[in-house]
Amino acid sequence: MAAFNKFNVFMGDLGSKVHNLTADALKILLTDVAPVATNTVKANLTEIAAGNGYTAGGGAASFTSWTQAAGVWKLVLQPVLFTAAGGNIAQFRYAALYNSTPVNGNLIGWWDYGAEVNLTNGNSFTVQLDTTNGALTLT
Repeated sequence: MAAFNKFNVFMGDLGSKVHNLTADALKILLTDVAPVATNTVKANLTEIAAGNGYTAGGGAASFTSWTQAAGVWKLVLQPVLFTAAGGNIAQFRYAALYNSTPVNGNLIGWWDYGAEVNLTNGNSFTVQLDTTNGALTLT
């Protein structure tokens, strides 16, 4: 499983009530351009082209829980599946988690898969989100 990288703005956005992790619509988009920690909103990222099973804006990361144990907060989201249909989905290497409820699509974090992913017609790729330890943790 790829390691989670947090965008710098995320903690500030939490403190400013930009994110309501239990109620807002979180999504994962795919990109082939490396995100940087200083990116703040979805428009800062270069999303792959929509088509062949990939929808502009990416896929919904369904909320499961936001819990705390011994001072460690854990956000659990369901894995997100992308399936190429009618052709190949554009090549990507990164998956970025963002909040689609605010109009700007405020960024949360991203995963680097270490190499290009080529998703050919009829094949699927799952952004595996740890359903035990959480997609992200905060201490």
